[in-house]
Amino acid sequence: MTITTLTSREFNQNPSEAKRAAASGPVIITDRGRPAHVLLDIKAYEKLSKERRNLLDSLSMKGLSEINLDPPRMNLGLSLDELC
Repeated sequence: MTITTLTSREFNQNPSEAKRAAASGPVIITDRGRPAHVLLDIKAYEKLSKERRNLLDSLSMKGLSEINLDPPRMNLGLSLDELC
C-alpha cells in the first residue's frame, strides 16, 4: 500500500492523478501543510466501513466467552500501611 500526499492546489489542478494514486493506497490532501482530507478508492472505504462494530457486537463475538477476563492478582508483599 502506497500513501500519497498532495497539496490542495495539486489536487485541484489534477484530480485524475489523485484518483490514480488512490487505486494503490490512501491519498492525503493537505491544506496549508496540514493533512485535511483523505481520498480512498471505494473498495478501501467499504472495507473500513464494514470493520466498524459497536460495543455490543464486539462483546458478543464468537469465542469471546473462552477468554479469561479475571486475571490472577499479583501479591507484591506490601500492605496498605506501607504504601501510605
